[in-house]
Amino acid sequence: MNTRRDRWGTWRALGAAVVVACTATAAHADAQLAADKGCYNCHGTPPKKNAPTFAQLAADYAKYRGDDGAVRQLADKLRSGSIFGHIDAHERLSATDAERLVRWIVDGAPPS
Repeated sequence: MNTRRDRWGTWRALGAAVVVACTATAAHADAQLAADKGCYNCHGTPPKKNAPTFAQLAADYAKYRGDDGAVRQLADKLRSGSIFGHIDAHERLSATDAERLVRWIVDGAPPS
């Protein structure tokens, strides 16, 4: 017999599956954004010159996970050149792309 509680549990499980699928898709999209913007040219494995890898960046910036204000501030600093010095590729990012990339890094920079 299908009770109301059983149906609610089914809907909750379905909702959780949708959240997981959307999160995985967003992570993949932002890894693709990093590839499209050429970020892996310097931050790939092996990194170029003194550039940190995405794994190193993710470890350093994990402390900002869940802090949307910090992510926005870091994205603004990235674009203004006040985090790593003036790097043309960082300064050419749109505000939206910079925030997506910083959020992806803060969330662990999961590979695509």
